[in-house]
Amino acid sequence: MISVSEARAIILANAAPCESETVELRAALGRALREDVRAFRAQPPFRASAMDGYALRASDTPGVLRMIGEAGAGRAFGRQLREGECARIFTGAPLPAGADSVLIQEDAVRDGELVTSLAVELGRHVRSAGVDFAADEVLLRAGAVLDAHAIALAAAAGKASLKISLKPRVAVLSGGNELVAPGQQPGDDQIFDSMGVGIAALAEQWGANATRIGPLADDAQEIAEAIAAAIPEHDLTIVVGGASVGDHDHARPAVRELGGELFFEKVAMRPGKPTWLARVGGRLILGLPGNPASAFVCARLFLRPLLDQMCSRDPGASTRTLKARVRTTLSANGARETYMRAVLETDETGQTWALAPARQDSSLLSVFANAQALIVRAPDAAEAPAGAIVDVLPR
Repeated sequence: MISVSEARAIILANAAPCESETVELRAALGRALREDVRAFRAQPPFRASAMDGYALRASDTPGVLRMIGEAGAGRAFGRQLREGECARIFTGAPLPAGADSVLIQEDAVRDGELVTSLAVELGRHVRSAGVDFAADEVLLRAGAVLDAHAIALAAAAGKASLKISLKPRVAVLSGGNELVAPGQQPGDDQIFDSMGVGIAALAEQWGANATRIGPLADDAQEIAEAIAAAIPEHDLTIVVGGASVGDHDHARPAVRELGGELFFEKVAMRPGKPTWLARVGGRLILGLPGNPASAFVCARLFLRPLLDQMCSRDPGASTRTLKARVRTTLSANGARETYMRAVLETDETGQTWALAPARQDSSLLSVFANAQALIVRAPDAAEAPAGAIVDVLPR
């Protein structure tokens, strides 16, 4: 067996970023940039009024000024202000030449073309040119994940389209005679296939286009044919279940028959020991355990950083742990790195607390669904009394 960190390092060493494409701004939402975004010009490209009011020269205040025109947003004032003059101005409008300050309209007394001004501080209510960003400034770095704010920033930079990573094409195969698809009528000795659905949903949540295949029967030929068909059509194939050493665990033998290279077959962790990784024809195959909590834990530890790398995101960002205090005593750990499902709470002081439910069986999907994090227990870790600080990985 190898450690979790060793398994993740092997996965990332063999995962190449997907190809790129250029799409219009809104289609880039949630995707990863493949190039830096630079500003076409400064923002704003001119001195602008931050308020509705009157553009003037601070040295002319306090006093009575003569209004000589109006400056509106998107409409520059056509002449320079001289001594004793002002111009009506609106928020966002370019400041007229000669003006250096703005008197807000609430503080002005206007009588026809005459405006009485209080003393105005030099530069008051004026936005300097380039106060947001400068021309050619890098606003977004390659690898950034584009949310709505980043999309708006790219638009402000003058971009109509962005170069982004293609979404990885992921096949999720699940199998077992005990499984039926949700919505079908199960036999008395069958259960619904939750993990085929769940892992595919996680893959899409983390940036992939996922295709579900199965549930497949416990048949070596059927599984081999499904894997062989999936590989050339997908950037990554995930096999859920059939990963242990039982008589009906056919996935790894099928990969071997296809000439695949197995990088590792067991990881020293709990839950999730039978996780494996292989490559066939240049495409990766990730094998996850069939038990729900095991599959989800291993997907969080291995699939998420793998997809991060394929999408040109930082794979290290999703594997960083936080510190929390445990609500109850955790017993000493065994020889395998252990991941305990936990509920997080923040008290009035801002301290984060982790509560691990007593039921940690790897078959319990409800426990994982209600958890917000995984408590990380190092191999052979000593007992952690209530209040002890532990590492937690947000779910």
